[in-house]
This record gives sequence, structure tokens and C-alpha cells, in this order.
Amino acid sequence: MDKKQARLRRARQTRAKIAQLKTVRLAVHRSNCHIYAQVFSGCGCKVLAAASTAEAEVRKEVPSGGNIKAAQVVGKLIAERAKLAGIEEVAFDRCGFKYHGRVKALADAAREGGLKF
Repeated sequence: MDKKQARLRRARQTRAKIAQLKTVRLAVHRSNCHIYAQVFSGCGCKVLAAASTAEAEVRKEVPSGGNIKAAQVVGKLIAERAKLAGIEEVAFDRCGFKYHGRVKALADAAREGGLKF
């Protein structure tokens, strides 16, 4: 089993548990150049809020999307957009990535923005 398959296996287990609970899910995906965050409904079929470093307004603030500062900006932005959608509490889905570095920075910024998970 290679690194990517192991990550996807961990992600599948997490999503299965969150689907059982039927809670709103904050999913984070990272690549080398960008980081993405989406808030999904309890059924998992509808995106309620989204933010990423690929957006023009975020690119103005942070030129590089592959660092911790960019992840913090996205975390604050997703918290704002989730609150506008009326969401206070979410389940954090790190998509199999380690809770470390950019993923941790995004989660901490979302918590500071007012999301509970």
C-alpha cells in the first residue's frame, strides 16, 4: 500500500463515521500549491460554504497558497462563510492528512473564527 492509498483509506474511515453521525462536515484538502476547505451538509450531498487559496481575493492577500499563512487565511474565511450560512458546529474531516502544519493551521484559524468541532 503506497502513501496515497493509505491516506485515502484513512479518509474513507473518517467519512464513514461522520456519515453515521449525520453532522455537518468541514473537509480540508491540500496540494503542494493550494489548500481547499468545504462545508458539506449532514447528508453529504450539498456544499454549504467553500474557501480556497485558488480564489482571487485570497490570492491578493497571500501570494503563495502552499504555506501556513495561506491556510490561516482560508480557515478564517471558511469560518466566516459557514457562520453566514448559519452553521456553528462541524465535524472536522482532514481527508486522511496528518493533523500537522497547514491542516492544523486551518483548523485553529477556523476555531478562532467561531466554528466548534
